[in-house]
Amino acid sequence: GIPVFAIVDTNSDPDGVDFVIPGNDDAIRAVTLYLGAVAATVREGRSQDLASQAEESFVEAE
Repeated sequence: GIPVFAIVDTNSDPDGVDFVIPGNDDAIRAVTLYLGAVAATVREGRSQDLASQAEESFVEAE
């Protein structure tokens, strides 16, 4: 199945969560901080993947 990541507060049930991220899931500022970090990491990973794909597909002409 698909791994589940979740921000889990003290009043949350972590059953069914594969990767627990302890934190405040009620405050919009906290959730914005978490999602901003996730988005930045995804962007960085995608740019690295695109760069490696470009290097692999580059063919030198003789």
